[in-house]
Amino acid sequence: MSTYTAEVSWTLGDGDFLANRYSRRHLLRFDGGLEVPGSSSPHVVPLPYSDAYALDPEEAFVASLSSCHMLWFLSIAAKRKFCVDRYIDAASGIMEKNADGKMAMTAVTLRPKATFSGERRPTRDELDKLHHEAHDACFIANSVRTDVRCEPVYPS
Repeated sequence: MSTYTAEVSWTLGDGDFLANRYSRRHLLRFDGGLEVPGSSSPHVVPLPYSDAYALDPEEAFVASLSSCHMLWFLSIAAKRKFCVDRYIDAASGIMEKNADGKMAMTAVTLRPKATFSGERRPTRDELDKLHHEAHDACFIANSVRTDVRCEPVYPS
């Protein structure tokens, strides 16, 4: 068992809390010391009460799934002796009402593109298998009910 921590810190500042006119900007602190500005999404709470430049929970959710998939993909590729030079994922998430009528991230689509070098390069079938194994191993994907799809971008 492992424990992971994050601290979320918010203060009212100049806003009018009772009138619902206050900043949603806050600070996320992680156990390694990293501090990231956070906010509600401007899609949820309009500007100026949100900060479009800060990380919102929905973006963090998508990034968490993408990052976990990538880390497993890299690990499995290395184990299979495929040298990955670059990995980019243009991941996206859909927020809509779920079957219970509640707003939820109902689908996250990963669009990873990996570039390989060296003598041993995966075939399209081997690349599909690498992504499938990475998805099955991803702790975050295994923790959510969201439909997580992987649509790899293949080299030309």
